[in-house]
Amino acid sequence: MPFANHPDTTNIYYETYGEGTPILFVHPPAMGHVTFKEQRPLAQHFQMITVDLRGNGRSDNQAEKITMKLIVEDLKAVVDAVGVEKVVLCGYSNGGSIAQEFALTYPERALGVILCGGFSEVTSFLLRNEFRLGIYAAQFKLMRLMSFALATAHTRSKLFQMELEDYVKKTDPKVLRNMYNEGLHYVSTDRLDQLTVPLLLVYGEKDHYVHHYQDIFLDKVKTDVDIVYISGVKHQVPTKKSMELNRIIYNFVKRKVEKAS
Repeated sequence: MPFANHPDTTNIYYETYGEGTPILFVHPPAMGHVTFKEQRPLAQHFQMITVDLRGNGRSDNQAEKITMKLIVEDLKAVVDAVGVEKVVLCGYSNGGSIAQEFALTYPERALGVILCGGFSEVTSFLLRNEFRLGIYAAQFKLMRLMSFALATAHTRSKLFQMELEDYVKKTDPKVLRNMYNEGLHYVSTDRLDQLTVPLLLVYGEKDHYVHHYQDIFLDKVKTDVDIVYISGVKHQVPTKKSMELNRIIYNFVKRKVEKAS
């Protein structure tokens, strides 16, 4: 069970599988590295890196306040520990905000960015309320309720539900509230023109409240932007449409990342 060490002595848990172009998967608050369990077949073609963000899953936390900058430094520590120079960032939901920030902070360490249900800032009423609900649940330490809600929303597999529930319950409520608050106020819109690598946007066909963000990315990003919609799913693309997502990721990395290297 490998850990990377942030300079503040926090241990960040990560796992790595396979060989080839490295892809670092970034989960949303509370869900941990098990979020990307169904992406493991990609390890047949690429080096897959998954991580538990600080205060989530098996990672601990020494900081009083969680910031986006701090999380990015944690991910850099993981990339350094794995021993790779550059990675493709793949972020799901609010994990996409972290992926964007990594690529903007360390452009020399990024090969590409993949956002599943991603956004550059929280502007829609429904998305804002989703974050506020998370903050409320964390504030009142409703981790059992949150773990059940997240697990059942993401998979019908009872075994996978149990795994997700167990992982969400491991999250420090104070850390979770911090992370939701950071995500709620995160803005990359005015810096998207600084993105230097290819961008892939993947949206569930029924995930209507984030679809409009594609227009922002298309308007602001100066590099290649690919957009793919997956039918029959809302937000939970990595778990509910894993085969489709894996194929999309494979094609993007082969066409836009490896050919450009």
